[in-house]
Amino acid sequence: MQIISGHFSRISIALTLLGATFGLHAQSFPITADQKATAVQVAQTGIPLADLAPNAPDSYNVKRGDTLWSISGLFLKSPWRWPELWGMNLQDIHNPHRIYPGQQLYLDKSSGRAVLRTREASAGDAGADSIRLSPRTRYESLADASIPTLAANLIEPFLAEPMIVDAASFANSPRIVATQEGRVLLSRGDRAYARGESAGASAGKALSDAKGEVRDFRVFRNATPLKDPTTGAILGYEAQFVGKAELVRGESSQLVTDKSGSTKTELVPATIDIVAAKEEMRVGDRLIAEPPRTSQSYVPHAPVSQISGQIVSVYGSAVTYAAENQVVVVNRGSRDGLERGHVMAVLKDGERLQDKTDSGRAQIKLPNERNGLLMVFRTFDQLSYALVLQITDGVKVGDRFVNPN
Repeated sequence: MQIISGHFSRISIALTLLGATFGLHAQSFPITADQKATAVQVAQTGIPLADLAPNAPDSYNVKRGDTLWSISGLFLKSPWRWPELWGMNLQDIHNPHRIYPGQQLYLDKSSGRAVLRTREASAGDAGADSIRLSPRTRYESLADASIPTLAANLIEPFLAEPMIVDAASFANSPRIVATQEGRVLLSRGDRAYARGESAGASAGKALSDAKGEVRDFRVFRNATPLKDPTTGAILGYEAQFVGKAELVRGESSQLVTDKSGSTKTELVPATIDIVAAKEEMRVGDRLIAEPPRTSQSYVPHAPVSQISGQIVSVYGSAVTYAAENQVVVVNRGSRDGLERGHVMAVLKDGERLQDKTDSGRAQIKLPNERNGLLMVFRTFDQLSYALVLQITDGVKVGDRFVNPN
């Protein structure tokens, strides 16, 4: 716990879009040259009142449960335009990676431009940058009180579950080969047996319990091809997450002598325990090493270059249309310039119809209309996962996305 008494010095507000994490301690993250340049430019004059959200409040008290995306959306028409929000109060930036419940934000429009301050401006104190509190002691845990960029529960499950793989790597990954007592299905607490090697496979590696070797695995099933909606080309394979397993004993072999006196090598598979189950597991399911946990920070921002593409699939395959807060796969990845935090506009394909007012009955296509926003949160080479942030109508496979501005 940290004691805070009597006086808050300069409190930063908007650059926290750059560094808040999902329930993890705030950390320092780099600021790009373009983001810095935008903020400096905006800081000189503020932003036009026309760029404010229609119902931007004159003041706002940060509450528990708020997200940086929602706070930015209170003040600006486009929540991803965090450099402008940062620039509105650039001189007050002191700790750019934290914003806490209880902080009061004030919108000053007295000059005809918008400036966001940490205290209400007055005639004799327009440039004040500190807040005086009544004489008392407040206790607040600063280690975990900063608010996240987005609600943690929307994205965190998908950081562990979906996996884009290539067919060859998936085919050569370790697999469950047997269960105890011939059990067909496995769940949490069950023991099973797995192998990494196979006859004729050069890429397979035996599961080992030696020091430094992988002991924790995710269990996957069915590498489903993900195809480009336009070309039909396979861009990757999505493996279905079914659970987690822990290696107890590694693979081995032993020499045995049969009744005839002949000696042969007998393979002993690795022993694994199922430690988590999303679905029941079975023989043939694949093991992929658990990646190291890293703190995830999502900085909603528009791409610098022009990027466009299409929706490849709706995650889960149980629904045809994705709604707000659902996850989709798009046909652009890191090699195309997509990166974590990119916000893209979703377009609804304009209808193709016949012009009945034309005697020639010409075929026309209505313009594509903006349907909502999505944010990329995980990228692979040719594919990425994105969260639907705002949507008017449902998002379906084949829908297009473009830069939001």
